[in-house]
Amino acid sequence: MDMSSGFERDTSAPVGRAAQQAVEAMTRAGEGLPRPEQTRVMVVANQKGGVGKTTTTVNLAASLALHGARVLVIDLDPQGNASTALGIDHHSEVASIYDVLVDSKPLSGVVQPVPDIEGLFCAPATIDLAGAEIELVSLVARESRLERAISAYEQPLDYVLIDCPPSLGLLTVNALVAGAEVVIPIQCEYYALEGLGQLLRNVELVRGHLNPHLHVSTIILTMYDGRTRLASQVADEVRSHFGKEVLRTNIPRSVRISEAPSYGQTVLTYDPGSSGSLSYLEAAREIALRDPLAAQDQSAQQHGTEGTQ
Repeated sequence: MDMSSGFERDTSAPVGRAAQQAVEAMTRAGEGLPRPEQTRVMVVANQKGGVGKTTTTVNLAASLALHGARVLVIDLDPQGNASTALGIDHHSEVASIYDVLVDSKPLSGVVQPVPDIEGLFCAPATIDLAGAEIELVSLVARESRLERAISAYEQPLDYVLIDCPPSLGLLTVNALVAGAEVVIPIQCEYYALEGLGQLLRNVELVRGHLNPHLHVSTIILTMYDGRTRLASQVADEVRSHFGKEVLRTNIPRSVRISEAPSYGQTVLTYDPGSSGSLSYLEAAREIALRDPLAAQDQSAQQHGTEGTQ
């Protein structure tokens, strides 16, 4: 994929202008964010439902776009919640990621621009995707169909964020083969780490057999309520377990974040000045400033050490 050179934004739409003002308020004291040398493909996954996976995908994507990046969201969840939250039409007749995976349609034939946020695009999910797990079984190179589609996409992109279904089937495997970085949202509530072991084992399996570049680059704590002792205990436990992979920024429990998707918006355009919006902007900034290659090397060293024990 080619990389573009421009970062100029069209903020003529009122919501886009308001969101851009929020970005500028945060960055007046500093410089703009660096663009990655090559496209960063990030898989947002957690098979435990209700952890803010889709919410995190769309709001991080919108934040990165508002910071000046070109970002593609790939909706791999048959429910299509990411598509809905981005205001993207995804009724059954719309060309979607299903056509890419099952019928080898070029990704460029399904990508739609997201309203009000320049530089943000979405490959939507339709209900047809619910049957894709079964249909993929008989196809050649079934695990790498998404990776090949992304590689063939010729429009310049800085980031690709893939919203996975809450399961560990062939759709999620396609995402893990396509990406280098895994982003795991963890809810700051009881049983937060439940089921995480299976996801991490699957990441290691895919890493060992299908995608040696795959690694967990980012853990993001969601639904954080600073008024409760439980939230801080969960945050401390996650930080002690995962260390530097955990973002410093916690995403707060927020009515605004919850309301935004029902209006076909991210929180960035729904309420640009809210705590939820500012938190996602800061989380995106952290991610953009990280060195993905350094994190990958560290993960490889840990993997090698474990293999020799």
